Amino acid sequence: MELSAGVVVVRREEGGWRYLLLRAYRNWDFPKGLVQPGEDPLATARREVAEETGIRELHLRWGEVYQETEPYRGGRKVARYYLAETPQRDLELPVSPELGRPEHHEYRWVDFRELSRLAPERLAPVIEWARGMVESGS
Repeated sequence: MELSAGVVVVRREEGGWRYLLLRAYRNWDFPKGLVQPGEDPLATARREVAEETGIRELHLRWGEVYQETEPYRGGRKVARYYLAETPQRDLELPVSPELGRPEHHEYRWVDFRELSRLAPERLAPVIEWARGMVESGS
């Protein structure tokens, strides 16, 4: 089973919390990537956020807790997401050396309603978990 690790990145704005979503083609997701052999999943998650968005300032204010998706891609893959806050609003979508272009086409800071509308169904439990953590303040 392949493990990907990523971060549900949030920012506090006037009017509430915003969640970062990245779009590759028609697919929206949180920043994430494959955990390399011998790499700690949290280190992977931080690295992927930096590589995909340029965000380097992540605060794990909720600790190192995480939520995993159910297996997908025919039961061959699981994604683990941590929850972190950033003060950074403007992002860069840098060119991936492997692809020769940015990995993602667009990013958006969205409220919970738009997040639930755009994100794939497999992320629903992760989204509910993140919302509960963020709104409880814990």
